[in-house]
Amino acid sequence: MILSRLDDLVQLYALLDRLEQRLDGKHSFVDRNRLISWPQRGVYFFFEPGEERSDSGNGLRVVRVGTHALTEGSRSTLRNRLSQHRGVLRTGGGNHRGSIFRLLVGTALQSHLQAGGIGSWGCKPDAAQAAHILGQTPGELRAREHELEVAVSRYIEAMPFLWVAVPDLPGPNSWRGYIERNCIALLSNWEKRPLDSPSSGWLGHRCDRERVRRSGLWNSDHVNERYDPAFLITLEECIAAMGDPARPVA
Repeated sequence: MILSRLDDLVQLYALLDRLEQRLDGKHSFVDRNRLISWPQRGVYFFFEPGEERSDSGNGLRVVRVGTHALTEGSRSTLRNRLSQHRGVLRTGGGNHRGSIFRLLVGTALQSHLQAGGIGSWGCKPDAAQAAHILGQTPGELRAREHELEVAVSRYIEAMPFLWVAVPDLPGPNSWRGYIERNCIALLSNWEKRPLDSPSSGWLGHRCDRERVRRSGLWNSDHVNERYDPAFLITLEECIAAMGDPARPVA
């Protein structure tokens, strides 16, 4: 089983190397002058500086996999979802209630920075609800959270990422959901012999979610599931079907 999972990890990273070539390299939120023709829908893969693979080969390891539009009728686009993770360029902040990725990174940064006074972080899915419960105005709540939101934006901005176009219809049974959950399940070290373990200094060790700490990923869903190796064929087909999304926008 270990050898089989390692073989599948090697195959996954070989596909991501092929995807990186197709995209003309990994992308970063810091590189704002790089014009991109975004696909409407897809699956994204974040890497993290300093997080190196140790078993499946050389290079950075994937630390988060995600997608969007998994409910019927959703109008969410890949670009919009990545923008939610990146945060607001104008203010440098963001909204962790609209991005589980930001929420998870924020809990770890809060511990790391010893910013223990922000008890509202992760409280309720809506800022107005959280403010009401805590006896604050929404403006006061956002002001208290802003410094940590900025720190989260800076942290995520430093992460290079890839994406693969998967242009199927929104819904829970989409190919995007299939690729996402199986990638996470394969990469996750939850209750398995660790492969490509996170470094001792990885920020995720400070996250308050056990699934993040034990999986080695900035994911909490699907980390405890079994993966279907056949998803690698689907991912390969999606990469092969892509045009050149890294071409400059006219």
